[in-house]
Amino acid sequence: MSSRLLALVIAAGAALRFATLDAQSLWYDEAVTARLLRMDLGAMLQVIPDSESTPPLYYVLAWLWTHVFGTGEAGMRSLSALLGTATIVVVWALGRRLGGDRAGLAAAALVAVNPMLVWFSQEARAYALLALLGTLSALLWLRALENGLVVRSSEQPTAGRSQSSRPPSFGRRYARLLAWGAIAALALATHYYAVFLVAPQALWLVLRAPGRRERAAALALPALAAAALAPLALDQRENDRAAFITGSDLLTRLAQLPKQFLVGYDAPLEPLLIAVTALAALGGFVGLAALLTGRIAAPPSARSESARLAALTAAALALPVLAAIAGEDHLITRNVLFALPLAAALVGAGLAAVARSVPRPAALALGAACAAGLVAVVGVARSAELQRDDWRGAVRALGPVSAPRLIVATPGAALETLRYYLPGLRTAAPPTFTTAEIDHVALPVRLPGERPEPPRPADPAVPAPGYALAQRTEGETFTVLRWQAPAPRAAPIGPLPGLDGEPAALLTIAPGQTDPASAAAHGPN
Repeated sequence: MSSRLLALVIAAGAALRFATLDAQSLWYDEAVTARLLRMDLGAMLQVIPDSESTPPLYYVLAWLWTHVFGTGEAGMRSLSALLGTATIVVVWALGRRLGGDRAGLAAAALVAVNPMLVWFSQEARAYALLALLGTLSALLWLRALENGLVVRSSEQPTAGRSQSSRPPSFGRRYARLLAWGAIAALALATHYYAVFLVAPQALWLVLRAPGRRERAAALALPALAAAALAPLALDQRENDRAAFITGSDLLTRLAQLPKQFLVGYDAPLEPLLIAVTALAALGGFVGLAALLTGRIAAPPSARSESARLAALTAAALALPVLAAIAGEDHLITRNVLFALPLAAALVGAGLAAVARSVPRPAALALGAACAAGLVAVVGVARSAELQRDDWRGAVRALGPVSAPRLIVATPGAALETLRYYLPGLRTAAPPTFTTAEIDHVALPVRLPGERPEPPRPADPAVPAPGYALAQRTEGETFTVLRWQAPAPRAAPIGPLPGLDGEPAALLTIAPGQTDPASAAAHGPN
């Protein structure tokens, strides 16, 4: 029965991730990914230091993946969907270690429908890989600590103890340490914030290791990865592509983190869903506390492993907060996404522990949390206002390009995303551009956790003499104005404000360079 339930949970999680892969437009960061993946591998690796703030592992994997599945929206995102589905399985194994089959199933169900994990399983970025590798590293770390694997010689089991309590053989001991080290190294090569998870694990292993050989086996691969990545990290730190994060207050981002862990960035009926999921999580943590304090009977191994994972998760969340306070502030929910599956495993273990005494309330709490997650995920899939910025819709509103156009776009970095749907788009070159149409494309500038309205001026200024407003389109996340003149004329290329009054990107497109309707509908391959 448990295997059938697990298969059902995995199938449901996969369906939520794969069924709507192309329902939302790509946003800016995904458009950057698409540009990188269309390069030769060597050229891509050379460009990453100047275009990204993360290590290259995800991009290498995605480059290989998209050479099979293409760089359309679904093709790029399907890698993350697969990684997100695999995370469900790993969380099941992690929860099962903590509290048996019931805990594993509860943890897997929570991860399968978690809105934040579903969101990043549908994004062509590194975060789904970070969550998977972070969860797998925690699982292998617990395996490396089990049955005296790295206890000191004075703590080794005696001959009178049962076979099950004896430490693994020499070969298995080093294989487990090397396995953890390999996954830890891959996590570091995926995202620099993985260090906040890997470092406590490494320190724990070092303090418990009986000798130099065990320490070397555990630390060799993560140390090599850290040394290899250090020059790239310093180079990217100078570029500081993630400087936008500090545009919002640290306390605001800290307050957003638990809410986003529970229901994602936005959700329908959000206050209700937050209350439901928070109460279910609280019930799980209460059960976990009772388990750790001995108020609920459990095998010593389950209690010790739950305590270790709880301490690791707390450290992995506290360390980036301390780093931010110290001045290295890149704290944002997606950068600590690796902690969310670990927290789900702990909540699953806690609910499973509660279920031994009061099964019905525990089942109701789990069911309510899963139902809330489903409502949030389905609600986002059905509501454009809760989704990513709709650059694809903005391009549709421009219509077919039958004559040269000048496009005034905001935010100022709009070229990257618009060019995904309008491949012939380029920066306008001074002094003039001859056109009969000037278009405004405006989307809001967003800071972490914000969802501002797009600019919608009631009486927009004419971009140049002789043009009249021919069409106005207002989507949930964009505004498009099409200004037309009776005949083509030379429009000066110079600083122009966007609809929000901020400096805009001046872009040009000519007939034959792209088919906007086709590109918007299907995405480039």
